[in-house]
Amino acid sequence: MAKFVLFQYCVSVIVLTFRRPSDIYFIRQGENAVVKGLPFTLLSLVAGWWGIPWGPIYTIQSIYNNSCGGKDVTQAVVDSLRAQAAPSPATAPIPAKN
Repeated sequence: MAKFVLFQYCVSVIVLTFRRPSDIYFIRQGENAVVKGLPFTLLSLVAGWWGIPWGPIYTIQSIYNNSCGGKDVTQAVVDSLRAQAAPSPATAPIPAKN
């Protein structure tokens, strides 16, 4: 079944460590989500681990999340699309009176 996922990555700069989500990716049925998340895993391995103390912690969390196929946000995306597609009561046409 197809799904929408977020991957995590971690980047450390001297004493600061940032853990960020990727954009939302659409994973088709049969596609490997772990492979799609590989660039974010590699970025974390190269740039995330050396910030103390959160670098190693966030790097391990990011690698774990990405190796599990990312965070599934399919339901949130579907709910958001449904909310955008549904007409709001304020914009619904007013029936004409005869």
